[in-house]
Amino acid sequence: MAAKLKVFVTSDGLADYVVAASSRPKALAAWGAHQDLFATGSAQETDDPELMQAALAKPGEVLRRPARSHALPAALPRAAKPKGPSKAALRKVEEAERRLADLEAEHERAAAELAAQRAALDDREAEDSERYETDRRKAERALAKARRAL
Repeated sequence: MAAKLKVFVTSDGLADYVVAASSRPKALAAWGAHQDLFATGSAQETDDPELMQAALAKPGEVLRRPARSHALPAALPRAAKPKGPSKAALRKVEEAERRLADLEAEHERAAAELAAQRAALDDREAEDSERYETDRRKAERALAKARRAL
C-alpha cells in the first residue's frame, strides 16, 4: 500500500515551494534543503485546498508560485558567495609548488648521477672480467705447458 501523501510548503520570501511527499525528509530532499526547515519553522504541512490539489496532481515535483503568504519566514537559505583565496594563501601555494618542483628536479639530478655511476661501474666490471678471462687463459696455457714438460 502506497504511503499517504502530505503537502508541504516553504518559502524564500519571493516564491512559495510546494511538494506532495510521504514524509518531511522526502519533502526536504525534493527541495534540496541541507537543513531541517521544519525544525526552524521555515516549512510546514499545509491544508490549503488550492496547494493540495496542485501538488497532489504531481507528487514529488516541486511546484513554485509567487509568494502569497508572509506567514512563512524566508527559507531555503542561499549559500554565501564563496570568496576567492587570499593573496597570502595563493603565495603559500606557489611557494609549496616551487619547493616541490625543486625537490623533484634535485631527485632527478641525483638519480641521473647514480645511473651514470652505475653505468661506469658496469663498464669497469666488464673490463675487469675480460682482463681476468684473458689472464686466466694465459695462466692455464702456461700451467698446461709446464705439466707437459714434467
